[in-house]
Amino acid sequence: MSRRWRTPAALLLLTLTALLLGGCNSLFFQPNRIGYYFPHHFGLEHEDVFFESTDGTQLTAWWLPAQGTPRGTIVYFHGNGANISNHLVIVRWLPAAGYSVFLFDYRGYGVSEGEPSRAGLIQDGIAAIAAVRARPDVDPRRLVVFGQSLGGAVAIGALARAGTQGVRALVVEGAFGSYREEARRFMNEHWLFWPFQYPAALLFFSDEHRAYDDLAALADLPFLVIHSTGDTTVPLANGERLYEAFPGPDKQLWIVDSSIHVGTFVPDGSPWRARLLDFLAGRLRPP
Repeated sequence: MSRRWRTPAALLLLTLTALLLGGCNSLFFQPNRIGYYFPHHFGLEHEDVFFESTDGTQLTAWWLPAQGTPRGTIVYFHGNGANISNHLVIVRWLPAAGYSVFLFDYRGYGVSEGEPSRAGLIQDGIAAIAAVRARPDVDPRRLVVFGQSLGGAVAIGALARAGTQGVRALVVEGAFGSYREEARRFMNEHWLFWPFQYPAALLFFSDEHRAYDDLAALADLPFLVIHSTGDTTVPLANGERLYEAFPGPDKQLWIVDSSIHVGTFVPDGSPWRARLLDFLAGRLRPP
């Protein structure tokens, strides 16, 4: 490249990267404080829970107790958009199947305090797991961690740091393993950023807290990866790479014939609900 064009090109790269940084922040974190659905809309008993993250940030959650004899407790990490009231539809069926559910909002989501960040969400996840373990109405030996989309990446990082005691399975749906890879993919899909996807992703996007780096600490757990074939938000290749990267022997990859991102368990007639219950029952049997 001639010197005549070198400076304008560098300025263009910096300008586009500045625009991209704002776009990718909203790509990873899209919180709001709107109320969409509430437990009473589905006839669910619930408890409002208030707890602190590891740095003292005030967080909120809903506790949905199991109906009948509890089979186990699910700590649910939701995706990057909205708040727990928007994601309730995904887990609303689990209490009737015998599972208590703890679904919480990260910092900056819903009525939780603070502003979202990668490190902050990991701290929130650690605190959520600790809050569930401390409940007197929970058998801490029968826990399942379930994360979707961004929540899958956060769940992996949080569980690796919180320890796996009492956790009988880790389930992720529509998840990814690398923030930098997701940033590059975002650039690849936009013509304005496409020429700069590799240098910009490498120079301006940290891969700190990437899920791939924490999988080794979870190798003793059963690991279930669920991903849709036509997922355009987080393409199927991400789930396949997570599955391949997991070093433990007990792992499964379920590929769902759908174009919907993390919508596998939403329809009441979804056959995947029964399949998930069978998976959980097998992992929650007494040792």
